Amino acid sequence: MKAALLYSYGDPEQLRYEELPVPKYADNEVLVKMHATSINPIDVKIRSGAAKSRMPIQLPAILGRDLSGEVVETGPNVKGFPKGMRVMALANATYAEYVIAKADVLAPIPDALSFEPAGALPLVTTTGTQLIERAVKPRAGQTVLVTGALGSVGRTAVHVARKNGARVLAGVRAREKEEASKLSVDGIVAIDSKEEIGHLHDLDAIADTVGGTTIQRLLKTIRKGGVLGSVLGEPEGAKKYDIHVEAFMAQPDASRLYQLADDVARHEFSIPIARTMKLQEIQEAHRIFERGGLAGKIVLVP
Repeated sequence: MKAALLYSYGDPEQLRYEELPVPKYADNEVLVKMHATSINPIDVKIRSGAAKSRMPIQLPAILGRDLSGEVVETGPNVKGFPKGMRVMALANATYAEYVIAKADVLAPIPDALSFEPAGALPLVTTTGTQLIERAVKPRAGQTVLVTGALGSVGRTAVHVARKNGARVLAGVRAREKEEASKLSVDGIVAIDSKEEIGHLHDLDAIADTVGGTTIQRLLKTIRKGGVLGSVLGEPEGAKKYDIHVEAFMAQPDASRLYQLADDVARHEFSIPIARTMKLQEIQEAHRIFERGGLAGKIVLVP
């Protein structure tokens, strides 16, 4: 099979498209033929070495967390995943034509969803969902600001917070406000505007996907006893505020992944795709991703 291997930390040139043996699966695992995967920020952080202290890997390594494809073979202990079944998962080593996944992380792909959009969903929808349901835990009627609301994790967080009955504010850059008006939210805030931040106060929670100086400026807008949920760790200076900080890393949840994919299939919300590229173009795909400015994800296909 073909796969993209990372031989050393560094720039995209460290990724090589090469021939490898098809991996062997264990008793409780499934061999999946990959039809689509996608690039996420964590892939770039691992590749560059920026995340090696908290997420060390053994080189050479295959990156990638998103998987959509079809079942090829299963271990003897696996039930319910017949050959040819269309599946998706938050998995590992997905920059490859064949991927091994544990059966309990696999979810069926909804009939109305094709492989490519399914391949953009697992990490971002799982992260956005757990940001709301496991970190923020809003009660009906509470006001939640979602930073980076036009990003893939942010879009999911907006959708899930609304379904949980929260009043949702979309935090975006000033130049993105017109695009953010297409989201189903109760208000839009330019989080790069001191004036607009100045109007915020007594928020019940912030679901943060941005981090950096932006979240530091926003900490004072959370009410006493309110919650900051973060996918980027506890921000500097948070301890001086009387708030609860819930930082986490997403964990696979196959049943919730299916539900979110079904919501996407029924057009309740969307995860836009900016580019679809071949896996063999992995170096260029990472370069494009790092340049930024994309209005959606980069999906990779074999």
